[in-house]
Parts: sequence; C-alpha cells; structure tokens
Amino acid sequence: MNPLRIGIPSKGRLAEVAEKLLSDAGLSFRRQNRSLFARVRELPIDVTFLRTDDIPVLCAEGAIDMGITGSDLVEEAQVELTQRLSLGAGKCRLSVCIPEDAGYASAADLDGKRIATSFPGITTNYLQRHGAKAHIVNLSGSVEVMIALGIADAIVDLVETGSTLAANRLRILDDIGHYETVLVQNRSVSDPALCDRIVRRIEGVVIARAYSLLEYNIPRAHLAEAESITPGFNSPTVNPLEDESMCAVRAMVRKGTVIEVMEKLEKLGASAILETGISNCRL
Repeated sequence: MNPLRIGIPSKGRLAEVAEKLLSDAGLSFRRQNRSLFARVRELPIDVTFLRTDDIPVLCAEGAIDMGITGSDLVEEAQVELTQRLSLGAGKCRLSVCIPEDAGYASAADLDGKRIATSFPGITTNYLQRHGAKAHIVNLSGSVEVMIALGIADAIVDLVETGSTLAANRLRILDDIGHYETVLVQNRSVSDPALCDRIVRRIEGVVIARAYSLLEYNIPRAHLAEAESITPGFNSPTVNPLEDESMCAVRAMVRKGTVIEVMEKLEKLGASAILETGISNCRL
C-alpha cells in the first residue's frame, strides 16, 4: 500500500504552524533541500509541501489524502472535501471594505461597482445573496491599496486586527464569514483507519493547547462552589488531604480564563493554586 499523503503549506506562517502541529502529534519528519516530499519516521506517511491555496483542490482530486489549509481557501475552491478538524489557529474574518467616506450602506449598494479581491468565488456568491452584481478584479496579492490606485470601489479581504484598514483609510461594510486553519480529507481514501489515527493525534494537541491544568487546595465546605468554577472537561479530580477539612482539586481550565478563575478561587479560600501546561491529551 502506498504511503498516506498529507499536504501542508511549503512556506509562510501557516507552514510553521502545520509543521509544529504534526511534530507535536508524533509525526516527525525532516524536509531536505526544499524537496516536495518528506517521509514520516513513525508511520507510512509522506508529507507533501504545497502552495496553501492549492491544497484544497489537490486534496479533492486525490493527489493528497489530507491537508492543512485555511477554511477560506476551501470555500473559495468550491470542492468537495471532508473537514475533519478545526485547528484553533489562523482565525480571521473575510470582510467587504470600503473607503471611510463612502456612502454605501449595504452590499446591495455595490451593484455595478468594481471589487478587488483574492476570493472571487466567495465574493460573487455573497453579492448574489444580496441581489448585487459587480465587476470582480481578481488579484493574488495585497488588495488594500487598490481603491487608492483607482482600480476598485471596494475590496474583499481577510481582516485580523483592522490596523491595515485604518492605515489605508478603509472601513468594514460587512463581514462575509469567519475562517480558521483546518484539517481536510479526501472523501475517498485508501486507509481511513490511519486517517482517523492522525486526526486523534492532532486533536489531542489542539485540545491540549487550549487548556491548562489547574490544581489547588480548598476547604471542603467550599468544594461545591469551587467545582462550579472549575467543572473540568468532564469533572474535576478531588482528593482528600491530611487535614480532613481540606481537599485537593485538579481540573482542566481554558487558558483564556485561567487568571480570572484563579482570582475567583482565591476569594473562595483556595490556596496553593498552580497552573501547569498540557502538551498532549486524549479525552
């Protein structure tokens, strides 16, 4: 049987994210001399290095079995794929942006206008839903300056912080959608069991990155309140201490809430509150 092929971006920030994710999931490989393929040491898997926007099409066509790419590119490609996992990285939104002083109030006002974008398919579908038809200027690079250059009346582009829009005196008219990095799979693979195994490995890393392990001591009289603050993934682990009036609690807590949770526990009478990072898990 031929090795399973996983396509990842060949360069850029997403390439670094994908390589680190696979490595943390126990799929170790080394790319030599910018070659197209690298063999995974532990399993019959080849990692293929591709252009990020080619990955959805190549996966749908069967050139690769699985791929890591942006969900925006999957939607733009308009191909049939199975999305196996959201990877919790590269979150952004695709927005319709117009000049700060433009009088457009809705997408319908863009009828007959010129729109510059790297996402012609998504943009066309969006306009159709709003009863508008525009001239699409299809560009592969930066589109923020196209209005200033007189090429377009509006742009459709990915927005993260909005600082680039402000620098170009643009504002958001509407958000088309929210996107992130995803793991996709061809709908007909030769080894679905191996694909499932890869998904479970990567899922363990993704979940681990989103949580910390919080440990603390709490008076038993306040245990129920503490458990409501740290319910854990399924339930917290509670152990007795030598002091029978106290108990030790261990629970998974979302990283973004750890500081607030620690403050609540401290007010409740908790002590020895410790945060530990989680590198991998199975839940």
